[in-house]
Amino acid sequence: MKYEILYGNTFPLVKVKLERDEAIKAEMNAMISMSPKVELKGTLDGGILRGFGRLLSGEKFFFQELLASECQGEVLLAPNSVGDVQAVELDGSYTLLVQKNGFLAATMGIKVSTKIQNISKSLFSGEGFFILEVSGKGTVFISSFGAIHAISLSDHEEVVIDSQHLVAWPSYMNYKVEKASKGWFSTFTSGELAVCRFKGKGTVLIQTRNGKGFGSWVQQFIPRGN
Repeated sequence: MKYEILYGNTFPLVKVKLERDEAIKAEMNAMISMSPKVELKGTLDGGILRGFGRLLSGEKFFFQELLASECQGEVLLAPNSVGDVQAVELDGSYTLLVQKNGFLAATMGIKVSTKIQNISKSLFSGEGFFILEVSGKGTVFISSFGAIHAISLSDHEEVVIDSQHLVAWPSYMNYKVEKASKGWFSTFTSGELAVCRFKGKGTVLIQTRNGKGFGSWVQQFIPRGN
């Protein structure tokens, strides 16, 4: 399989070229166009339990599966929101944790399930009890709101990240959720409630925009009825 990500980090498009008998799975509604001989079907990918798990994490119950069954084919995929798309190559040695709505597509060697966070992380971070757990060997396409920026840490480095800007990170990285400031008053008045402190070697992908913040900004322009 060959792919190309087009049009930068605002309105990206993923062009995938499939060889005969190759397939790619994608989030529902991700397909924009495909070659006539490509077969499109809905799939649970992992069964009903995994499907319900994805629903709880904010994802769709079904995936799209696009298969080039007779000959080579081309597929165009895109996320629903305005933002970036980045390809991550997984070698099977670790699991990638992904925020809800962060999965766009993956090769068939990739499994997408859910991970239950502990109560303190889920309630305080605002991400809920479930996040996506992506594993296996192959390529996974991650989408974001805004551009994707990578923060790489060495063994003894730390970084503090606003939880609303997290996109994806490897499961072997140590992190904890904490309030943004030392005092609760400063935490609330600063506008930054929860942050995640990452420590140790690894790369965290963040997004340059905050979906909730953008929603609040848009809301001020919506006319209110009497």
